[in-house]
Amino acid sequence: MADLVVIAFPTEEKAEEVRQRLLALQNEYLIELGDAVIAVKRPDGHVKLNQLVNTTAIGAVSGTFWGTLIGLIFLMPLAGAAIGAASGAISGALTDTGINDKFMKEVAESLQPGNAALFVLVRKFTADKVLADLEGVGGTVLRTSFDHTQEEALRAALAGVKAAVPDAPQV
Repeated sequence: MADLVVIAFPTEEKAEEVRQRLLALQNEYLIELGDAVIAVKRPDGHVKLNQLVNTTAIGAVSGTFWGTLIGLIFLMPLAGAAIGAASGAISGALTDTGINDKFMKEVAESLQPGNAALFVLVRKFTADKVLADLEGVGGTVLRTSFDHTQEEALRAALAGVKAAVPDAPQV
């Protein structure tokens, strides 16, 4: 089962810095992420989502490949590539993986203009090592599906305060 954590930051750059730290920890097999999205509330009030994976681009690339391949069979590779790219981009744009976009936009509406929220879907993590790496990065926990002890340990780590970490090595 995955846990959702939403942390607010004063800037998009700070949220991106923390996301990059989490991705580095994932490369060290200390955390397994399902998704990590940054939502930014612009000065005009609109919310922009900075997804980890751009499904529109992936759909366009794969659609171009398959369209070209099918177009070669019918001796029209350019038309096939164009049709494939368009249909792939449309299907990619309509695909929503990970955290629900509507939910993220609703939560991000509560932010002050210019602030950002990092939405992280955590499948499992080694609590003591991950929290030690996140110690003192700042941010405010907006929502979490962690239990109370894990949530308090996360809040303390973000604030830079040493806290007792739950005994369980894998969460």
